[in-house]
Amino acid sequence: MISYPTPIDPPELFQSPAFAQGMIAPAGRTLYVGGQNGTDSTGALADGLGAQTALALRNVLAVLAEAGSSPEHVVKLTIYLATGIDPGEAYAATATVWGDRRTAVSVLAITPARPGALVEIEAVAAVPDN
Repeated sequence: MISYPTPIDPPELFQSPAFAQGMIAPAGRTLYVGGQNGTDSTGALADGLGAQTALALRNVLAVLAEAGSSPEHVVKLTIYLATGIDPGEAYAATATVWGDRRTAVSVLAITPARPGALVEIEAVAAVPDN
């Protein structure tokens, strides 16, 4: 029998017809959290890099929780910053939401696909067996 990935779309997040907020891979219990911008449940962007970073991380946390995982199970974060952005403000905002949890991290400078977006964050996490 073929098993398919399970989309994870917490009800408190923007519901896009084009993408899922996260996916659980059937070959294991791994959650791939799609890129989260600093948007609220209506899709509106927060103002400024610090606010967008904090909200993007809260959105990652919501996807983790919906899948039965938590920040402690995250093995990788990928943080995309708009080209020319000083990462210091993003790092400070990350600390307020993410705390001192250690995980593998990649930070890349990009041209955002969405106008006004300054940061996008992806995560890969283990989903514990319950």
